Amino acid sequence: MTTDLGTPTVLPPDEAERAVLLAAPRGYCAGVDRAVVTVEKALDLYGSPVYVRKQIVHNKHVVADLEARGAVFVDELDEVPTGATVVFSAHGVSPQVHSDAAERELKTIDATCPLVTKVHHEARRFADEDYDILLIGHEGHEEVEGTAGEAPERIQLVQSPDDVASIQVRDPERVAWLSQTTLSVDETMETVAAIRERFPALLDPPSDDICYATQNRQLAVKDIARDADLLIVVGSGNSSNSVRLVEVALEAGAKASYRVDDASEIDEAWLDGVRTVSVTSGASVPENLVDGVLDYLAERGYPDARAVLTAEESLIFSLPKELRRDLKAAGRS
Repeated sequence: MTTDLGTPTVLPPDEAERAVLLAAPRGYCAGVDRAVVTVEKALDLYGSPVYVRKQIVHNKHVVADLEARGAVFVDELDEVPTGATVVFSAHGVSPQVHSDAAERELKTIDATCPLVTKVHHEARRFADEDYDILLIGHEGHEEVEGTAGEAPERIQLVQSPDDVASIQVRDPERVAWLSQTTLSVDETMETVAAIRERFPALLDPPSDDICYATQNRQLAVKDIARDADLLIVVGSGNSSNSVRLVEVALEAGAKASYRVDDASEIDEAWLDGVRTVSVTSGASVPENLVDGVLDYLAERGYPDARAVLTAEESLIFSLPKELRRDLKAAGRS
């Protein structure tokens, strides 16, 4: 931009020093991408309607887009007509749900994230070995309900260190722990430490239950939070990993942090006196919603975002076997 005299215009100091930092990685993880593509391909292959038990992933925009294409989201299987096709969400379901679906002759496609399936396997193994299992997670979350359903007589929910004092087990020498995959790493390990103080023989899962994408997004947020006057997390309110990112940002030093579903939820007052804005998104968030936030900032004088890379992600999960079989039979594999 130039003046009428042809001399460069000097940006005001507050604009010249502004910065936007963009976390990398962010957004869709392999499990979410697999689940969303599963519903899309099921609609293409079988036609509408395809029923989905619960939200396929925790993002209202993704759900609305799939509904517009013909997906029908239900809370329970009794809302699905006998013999219809139903997709189980990325969060997983209990054995009872599988049994109920078979009883009603539903055609099921299991889009459970493979990392959640791993936790289910661990729950069954610990139960078979007669351990009491302490499941760290949030009451009412679909993933917790699915995991607990693998061994309800052996699993107790532990939501925080405050719950540890009231834990009752049969044998303090045979206690194991598992966790919801989308929790804060730091908070989970704080809870594990409190459990281990009561039960020193506590058995760990064979590998971390908190998924690679959740950990990577939390580490990325810590990097971009330190110098942030404001950190915006794009994600829905029922997305556990998105909510955790706000908490991680504040703990890492961000002066303020807010979660928004999209740019329309940004309060312009948040930008008062703000020079550095950092942006990230939860693991269920399509990139166009992040682009909307960056456009919002650009319209208010903030420069193009600078990506801050903390990890590379290349993991891809294959589609559910039921869908792969039908795609192959239809010549669409």
